[in-house]
Amino acid sequence: MELKLLKKGKQSIEFELMDADKTTLYPLVEELLNDNKVELARYIVGHPQLDNPKIVVKVKEGKPQTVIKKAIKKIEKQFKECNETIKK
Repeated sequence: MELKLLKKGKQSIEFELMDADKTTLYPLVEELLNDNKVELARYIVGHPQLDNPKIVVKVKEGKPQTVIKKAIKKIEKQFKECNETIKK
């Protein structure tokens, strides 16, 4: 999945995810909102056939990239555990 950086500030970041849909966006935003360091996390979907979805993250402290990486690792772990359970 390709990512396009749109805006980057000290405590916020906005990026576009190419060819992503709500099944990708929702778990990421939900996991971000579970982090106490995150002030705002949301996704914006424009026209479904013309626009790529955007994610906006604003943190209270630290770097937004750090909380995004942490959230992705948690989601990856959850899906890995689910996959292992299904294989049993």
